[in-house]
This record gives sequence, structure tokens and C-alpha cells, in this order.
Amino acid sequence: MKNILVIGLGKVGRLVAELLNQDFNVTGLDKFTEGDWPFKVIKHDLSKGDEYPDILKNFDAVVSCMPYTMNLPIATAARELNIHYFDLTEDVATTKAIRSMATDSCSILAPQCGLAPGFIGIVGAGLAYDFEKIRSIDLRVGALPLHPSGLLGYSFNWSPAGLVNEYLNDCKVIRDGKIVHTPSLEGLETLHITGQTLEAFSTSGGLGTMCETFEGKTQSLNYKSIRYPGHCKQMRFLFNELLLRNHKKLAEEILVTAKPPVQEDRVYVYATVEGWKNSGILEREEFVRDYRAIEILGKKRNAIAWTTAASVCAIVEMVEKGDLPGSGFLKQESINLNKFMATKNGQYYSI
Repeated sequence: MKNILVIGLGKVGRLVAELLNQDFNVTGLDKFTEGDWPFKVIKHDLSKGDEYPDILKNFDAVVSCMPYTMNLPIATAARELNIHYFDLTEDVATTKAIRSMATDSCSILAPQCGLAPGFIGIVGAGLAYDFEKIRSIDLRVGALPLHPSGLLGYSFNWSPAGLVNEYLNDCKVIRDGKIVHTPSLEGLETLHITGQTLEAFSTSGGLGTMCETFEGKTQSLNYKSIRYPGHCKQMRFLFNELLLRNHKKLAEEILVTAKPPVQEDRVYVYATVEGWKNSGILEREEFVRDYRAIEILGKKRNAIAWTTAASVCAIVEMVEKGDLPGSGFLKQESINLNKFMATKNGQYYSI
């Protein structure tokens, strides 16, 4: 890979492009291109979605930082042109469609390369592979304001469409060794991380393809989103009692208007695996982090932006170096955690 196109230049997309631009020839594409850019940019509105083959043909890889609803046409064009494809989607249906195209692909198709799914799956699998026999894998992630206010205790630093999608779709989990589906906004539990009391509940998409990989290998596998206490109750009221589950766009507008993005945020990453190792000793391994905003390339980046961007950039690095396959479909849990953390961009997670 030499020439990489990054589509979507919001906070995450711009940082993806800036990080990759250190080692590749990067071009960014967005309908808003005002301002100074440290890489080449193309101004283009992709709402029609019928021009992707012409746009992508001069590139070796494309990273989509667009909403999940726009990823499939980009992936399809990349597959047709045999160029590498990466995205940040959490949507199960989109990933399934992309995977169906990867059977005989000459390039790699790698959706779900962000934080969750993405980094959390790499961490969970990295812990699990050290066990002789696994009892449970619990994965939790939360992107939260550092200074919460109101009953929701939340701000929309991430895609509102993606978040509503996670809150409403069913969740695939492993229970008693078998794959089952459970509703979102269920399984409410209390967590305590670095002295902070939090809650976690089931949301869709965070496990990626892990259930398929670990079915029959663990008794339990599940993913939950971390929030400040009381958030789940309010979201149940919004979607169930006010019936906004049937009006997704309206729900997105209300939530973003009420809780706009903030600069001071934190990202909790909480992964635990229990099982047997060392000839029958029951043990528990944990990976718990409270990530904050940090300075990258001379600018302060909020936590959700850099923890998402660094993940996909580390994966691009690994494909380029030959540490990952150069063709077919990429499962996040197949990525070696130690090699991931050793990349230029993966090292950010070691802070």
C-alpha cells in the first residue's frame, strides 16, 4: 500500500488521515473541505453513492469513516477494484454483506476496525488465547463525557445513527456454550472502575465475529456498553415508552440537540476472561483502562477520536507489514494483541 483514500473527515476521519499520512500517501475526501489540511483533499458529496469505482481506482486502499449506512457501496467498489478496504462500522448486517464478498477477494476486506468492535475484540481474544479452557469472556466499553450532566450523563461524541442502531438491534452472545440472541438495553449490571461507579448493559455489534469464533470454546461471551448510572433507564423510556424505536431519525435529532459533543471525554475499556490454565488452576485475567484526551501530532485529541482512529491505523500498518493477511475477510479476534500494541499507532493504547 502506498496511496490510501480516507473517506469522511470528521474528528475521527481527519485523525485517521493524519496518522496514516506519516507513512503513506493519503488523500482525504469529504463534502466539507474548508480549512488547512496536512494532506491532499477532494471535495465531493457521496450521497448518491454511484461514483465509487471512478473515485477509488487510483488508490491501493480505502478507509471509510462514514456512517454505517454508506459503507457497503464503498466496500463493493473496493472489492471490484481489488483494493484493500477498512472501516469502523458496528452494524452487523453491513459486516455480513461485506464478508459475503470476501470469499475469493484478492484484497483484504476489514470492517469493524474501530474501538468496539475492533480493539476490544483484539484485547479479549488476546487474553483468552492464554487459557487452556475458557469459562467466560466479558467485554465492556464506554465513551463518556469526563464531566457528566443531566439524567443521561452522556454526550454524542460518536455517530448518533450508530449509537441508536446499537441500542435497538438484538445482541449476539454465547450462553451455555451456544450462540443466542438477546435484546439490547438488557442485562443491566454495576461496575466499579478506578473508583467510579458505572453501569453496563447489552448493546448490539460490539463483538463483531467473536461469537462464531468462540462458540463451543467458552461457556459465556458477551459485550456491554458502559455508562454513568441511570442512563439505561432513560434510554428505555425514550425508545420504549415514547416509541422512538420506530422513529430513529427523530431520536437521533433529539439526542444530539440535547447532548452535543464535548472535548473533555474518557473511554473505558474493560475486558475480563476467566478459565483454567497451568494444568487446572482457575484464574482471571483483566485489561482495564481509563483513556483520556491526549496530544497527537501537536494537537489535543479527545479520547473517542484517538482510541478509534489508532485502532484502524494500527491494522493498516499490520497489513502493510505482512503481519496480517493481504486478502479475504479479516476477523478482529484473529489479530495478535502483542503485535498490534507494538505498531506505531497501537502504542498509544499502552499509555
